[in-house]
Amino acid sequence: MSVLLTLWVLLLPLATPGLGTRPWEPCTDLRPLDMLAEAFPPNGVASGVRVTQVHGVRGLQLSAADPHVLSFPASRVFFRCDLFPEEFSIVVTLRVPSLPPKKNEYLFTVVTEERDTLLLGLRYSPTRLHFLFLSEDAAGAWQTRVSFHSLVLTDSRWHTLVLAVSEGSFSLTMDCGLPADIAADVPFPASLSVQGARFFIGSRRRTKGLFTGLIRQLVLLPGSDATLRLCPCRNPELAVLSIPPILRGLTGQPEDNEVLKYPYETHLKVTLGSQPPCTKVEDAQFWFDAGRKGLYLCVGSQWVSVLAAKEKLDYVEEHQSLFTNSETLGIEVFVIPKAGLFVATANRKATSAIYKWTDGKFSPYQNIPTHQAQSWRHFTIGKKIFLAVANFEPNEKGQEFSIIYKWSQRKLRFTPYQRVPTHSARDWEAFEVAGEHFLAVANHREGDDHNIDSVIYKWDPRTRLFKANQTIPTSGAYDWEFFTAGPYSFLAVANAFNGTSTKVLSYLYIWLVGSFRPFQSFLTFGAADWEVFHIGERLFLAVANSHSYDVQMRAQNDSYIINSVIYELNATAQAFVKFQEILTCSALDWEFFSVGEDYFLVVANSFDGNTFLVNSIIYRWQGYEGFVAVHSLPTFGCRDWEAFRTTTGSYLMYSSAKEPLSRVLKLRTV
Repeated sequence: MSVLLTLWVLLLPLATPGLGTRPWEPCTDLRPLDMLAEAFPPNGVASGVRVTQVHGVRGLQLSAADPHVLSFPASRVFFRCDLFPEEFSIVVTLRVPSLPPKKNEYLFTVVTEERDTLLLGLRYSPTRLHFLFLSEDAAGAWQTRVSFHSLVLTDSRWHTLVLAVSEGSFSLTMDCGLPADIAADVPFPASLSVQGARFFIGSRRRTKGLFTGLIRQLVLLPGSDATLRLCPCRNPELAVLSIPPILRGLTGQPEDNEVLKYPYETHLKVTLGSQPPCTKVEDAQFWFDAGRKGLYLCVGSQWVSVLAAKEKLDYVEEHQSLFTNSETLGIEVFVIPKAGLFVATANRKATSAIYKWTDGKFSPYQNIPTHQAQSWRHFTIGKKIFLAVANFEPNEKGQEFSIIYKWSQRKLRFTPYQRVPTHSARDWEAFEVAGEHFLAVANHREGDDHNIDSVIYKWDPRTRLFKANQTIPTSGAYDWEFFTAGPYSFLAVANAFNGTSTKVLSYLYIWLVGSFRPFQSFLTFGAADWEVFHIGERLFLAVANSHSYDVQMRAQNDSYIINSVIYELNATAQAFVKFQEILTCSALDWEFFSVGEDYFLVVANSFDGNTFLVNSIIYRWQGYEGFVAVHSLPTFGCRDWEAFRTTTGSYLMYSSAKEPLSRVLKLRTV
């Protein structure tokens, strides 16, 4: 539970200026120097410079400007002497488009006006950030370059970088994540003279290497590591130290026939009609649904409502009875761009199926051979679309494999891609950490042994296959759940049975130094599912407890009627603490969803000790009261819930582990 605290303690010396350095006399105030504001003309108009808004955030576009337009003499800010500070930070917020492999662009430079000598500067390439500075000794002067590798800047997303310099130590922090530190052989000079020099924003005083992206923030902070001022932050990609006035808020409404004070434009496109695809091409574009009178924004691969009449859940009605190949243990709803909405059913017998949403209902689309499939997981890597099945039983040859399928754009079907050895697999979880892709499998048992390793696989871009990366000891593992909190990545496992009892510890792991390490344990009872969700800025983690059983105790009928627990992250305690207990009947799944401004949890109640015909409950978030039951839904052996939306409304779907019938329910709103 103290891992986060320990991590901050370890990082603090790296982020504390002045340790192990000799004092220097500042040539300027030790306040943030907003280089954009300093370079921008007082009248707010600079030839060729435009204010552009992308993803709701404003930045300066310099590509049409002359390199001399945004510049200012160093003497304007270094007014006490001509020495650049020995210790400082540079804060940059930028959005960079893709670049050719060998192209470099400058963010800023300090250049002598007479000899055109580069004193220091910051430039980037598709995968690197370079800090340049002039080194000098008795033998002469040369340019030193400190390079930070494996950065993902050219992804057309906003990022905030903090470069902290202290003698021979160079540290780069991106989006308030973990810093990358370099101890260079050549330290930053203690007496770098900027006499007769000039700051150039987005260039090296010439057209070659001119910055073509958007820049929102460029700040020099003498004598300090700006990371401590910026982080942690609610929105680390847009952490603010100082933003020029032209980029803050709205520029104002023109009065009478007066034009806007600043040249201003935004990438805005609104599509009318039926729901269009939401892909990278449509990212940040709008769609107006005239029928529902709603305005939607394409974010990632989903249309997100940004302007609509406030909806409230009124009641739930049956929309479709979906007859499946056999009992269904898990369902996965997903969207394939340009292909449509699908659901994959994990069926107990030899064939599972994929159904496509057609004319307002799911219709059979593809059958896939499986071996008592437990669950499906849909995920993407770049443009590749995958679907992984967790097989519980061995195949006809007695081999235990789970299969990863890949979507064929030519066949418009999923085809086998990779076999992965598993042991009575219950669940797959796909996630991304630091730009790398992972798959975690929950191995439930090997023979009669439930205390075995579950495995985390890592995508190898060279072979384009998943390879075992880390093993984690588990006890009858049932489910994995990945989530992030600030710059940290977490992975929770639901342990269900240790061979003698369902009263076992389930664990939460944190990603540190390239692997997952234990962070916190929870006492659970046949844990079958973790569900993470946010309400505002609050982070919750709910566990579904299915059974209280011990071989030394005689089974009781009411051992299936037990509390499932909702935990909340307590930032002060740096741990999840119990928030609410809810009485459930052998709960196997939680599903979080929202309707309008209301938040809900639905539980899959499967068995009460006597019958599988039990009600599953929808709970509504009511603030101080927590979650309160509002709807009781008759279900039979309920195993899994999925929430999804279409242009015609919001839906819930549940699978039954006791009959070959799943049901789609429509959420009626007022």
